[in-house]
Amino acid sequence: MAKEVLNRWAAHSYCRTIAILLLFWRNILVVRPEDRLADDGVTSWKTPRDSYLRVAGDGEGSSFKVALFADLHFGEDAWTDWGPQQDLNSVNVMSTVLDAENPDFVVYLGDVITANNLPIHNASLYWDQAISPTRARNIPWASLFGNHDDMPFEWPIDWFSSSGIPQILCPSANSSGGDECSFKGTTRLELMRNEITHRPLSYTGFGPRDLWPSVSNYVLTLVSPNKDKKLPLMFMYFLDSGGGSYPEVISSVQSEWFRNKSQEVNPDSSVPEIVFWHIPSKAYKKVAKKVVGKQTRCVGSMFQEQVAAQEAEMGMMKRLRERPSVKAVFVGHNHGLDWCCPYEKMWLCYARHTGYGGYGNWDRGARILEISEEPFSLKSWIRMENGTLHSEVVLSM
Repeated sequence: MAKEVLNRWAAHSYCRTIAILLLFWRNILVVRPEDRLADDGVTSWKTPRDSYLRVAGDGEGSSFKVALFADLHFGEDAWTDWGPQQDLNSVNVMSTVLDAENPDFVVYLGDVITANNLPIHNASLYWDQAISPTRARNIPWASLFGNHDDMPFEWPIDWFSSSGIPQILCPSANSSGGDECSFKGTTRLELMRNEITHRPLSYTGFGPRDLWPSVSNYVLTLVSPNKDKKLPLMFMYFLDSGGGSYPEVISSVQSEWFRNKSQEVNPDSSVPEIVFWHIPSKAYKKVAKKVVGKQTRCVGSMFQEQVAAQEAEMGMMKRLRERPSVKAVFVGHNHGLDWCCPYEKMWLCYARHTGYGGYGNWDRGARILEISEEPFSLKSWIRMENGTLHSEVVLSM
């Protein structure tokens, strides 16, 4: 009996060791972001191609479709058999949605990876895997950060038991002081720099340096095929809502940046605007309470879980309410919610949990946006992994 247990343990240890070494080998093949930093670490970074997206077609009847992928959580339990299988399942969800909807653009709405589960130095390996279905179809995309994307590694307690996971082996060559085994994780800046530098279809932007530690703050402009860049069809704002390496909040400095930027690009609020970030604001909690009291009309799954909001409100929602051009805000974070609710003169919306990583067993899918012109309209629905559609709503009030 003891011999049989020993053999099983040895086989288990061998498989785990091979899997972990494979992770390290694949990691070595990825260019580490810090390897090509300029002296100041910033000035050489590539910016999005031109921050402009153009609607295909010839005007009347043309539209622009966006797929939102939220909470993919690649790399979760990366040292087990279960974790890599969840990543494959997530790839299948994205592939199904992309093939069914054929979107013009994809937004990765945060928690692309579960960094606290990744025992490697450069998590860009898993970030690249997460965007691979979009990249393989030559679809441009943009991403922003969630609270798990740069969380520090959390040591599994069973690694320290007698039957735990074998120790990870550091590469003996080209290692500096055991750096590959430091488990320090990959910073927001490194993750984003790797995407922007090596992926020409990425429209992701860093945002102004004075907003750091918040990183993914930028605006993209959607332009009609029959108009020049001075006459946009819509502005799309992306914001980093924190979490991971710093508090879960959109700071007052970010809200001021939005105020200044929106007045610069859209001074008279004549062009519609939409906003993306990961963690819902406290306004989402207020809306959910109104639904319980039957004081508002919503579309989608409302009561699968409670709203997990940002730690504090620093003025961002006030800035949005001041702009009649803001049509909708889109967030992720809560895996069981996919609703859209009216709030003031805009809509507050969740995406749909796309990834098989992360908590919960709710069916997976993605929120789809369709932006049409002549006349302008903003419509949305949920596309599920099994191909079904639900919760269609018109968001252009």
